[in-house]
Amino acid sequence: MMELVQIIAAWTLPVIIAFIPAYAYIFRKIPVYETFIDGAKGGLPTVIKLMPHLVGMLVAVSVFRESGALDLLISALNPLLIPLGVPPEFLPMALLRSISGSGSMAIMTDIFQAHGPDSYLGKLASTMQGASDTTLYVLTVYFGSVGIRNARYAVKVGLLADLASVIASLAVVHLIFH
Repeated sequence: MMELVQIIAAWTLPVIIAFIPAYAYIFRKIPVYETFIDGAKGGLPTVIKLMPHLVGMLVAVSVFRESGALDLLISALNPLLIPLGVPPEFLPMALLRSISGSGSMAIMTDIFQAHGPDSYLGKLASTMQGASDTTLYVLTVYFGSVGIRNARYAVKVGLLADLASVIASLAVVHLIFH
């Protein structure tokens, strides 16, 4: 049974990737390559429009981490969160996840190397990684691509959703694995 699941898993993505253009070409008579090229041409101005927003976001994340502000924030929050059962090693990931996917992935990798992926902390980091998104990055890309200047409530709601994902990750992993 396990072999069948592995075979299906290995072939699912290639079959989907081959099926969609074949269906478009054979049944819908769509010129697939030309349509792809037109889409790529249309995407280039979007990339150019997004570039200043992405560079600004990446610089802000780097300044936040390299200036020591992240470490200072973690030091200030640790005495409050340790009595609640929040491991100190988890806090940097919980704080960076909304800002930087690569930064939170690096922290998760460090947790895996130090404690193992099957440890309580490893399961907590994995759950957090899967339960949340890089809210500020997503807002930067989406709002920047369509030219929205005023984010209104999107940032507040997104960060509240990230807080909910941290709390839910802690609760679920504690209930299942602790």
